[in-house]
Amino acid sequence: MTKLVAIDPGRSKCGLVLADPNAGAVLDGKVVAAAAVIDLINSWQSQAPLEGMLIGNGTSSDYWQNLLSHIAPLQVVEERGTTLRARHRYWELWPPKSWRRWLPRGMILPPHDLDAVAALVLLEDHLQQQFDWPGPPNFRTEP
Repeated sequence: MTKLVAIDPGRSKCGLVLADPNAGAVLDGKVVAAAAVIDLINSWQSQAPLEGMLIGNGTSSDYWQNLLSHIAPLQVVEERGTTLRARHRYWELWPPKSWRRWLPRGMILPPHDLDAVAALVLLEDHLQQQFDWPGPPNFRTEP
């Protein structure tokens, strides 16, 4: 199984997804405090080696590149516009229910931080492939 990590970097929190590009599926996705990023990546890598990592070139990207470059091959990708596109992608993955489904998507905000979905958008843009993300999201920001 090929495993890639995509990271939407930030100063206080980061969005990360672990994905299998061969299966076209997200295996895990989280929004974590900056202090927990390396522990999460190491945890994922202990389960199976990582093929590589992608990181957005936005906020504090240089800082994260220096910290993560020794873990697995790291590629920097364009991040412009991913936060807005993450909102649209969120509703594609998990369509609104009940009366909210009748509202235009631009009028409703997702109920979670979108950093993990922004990381997914980075990955999808880079690989030019859409991924499935089974199950309901669990984006509770973890310490």
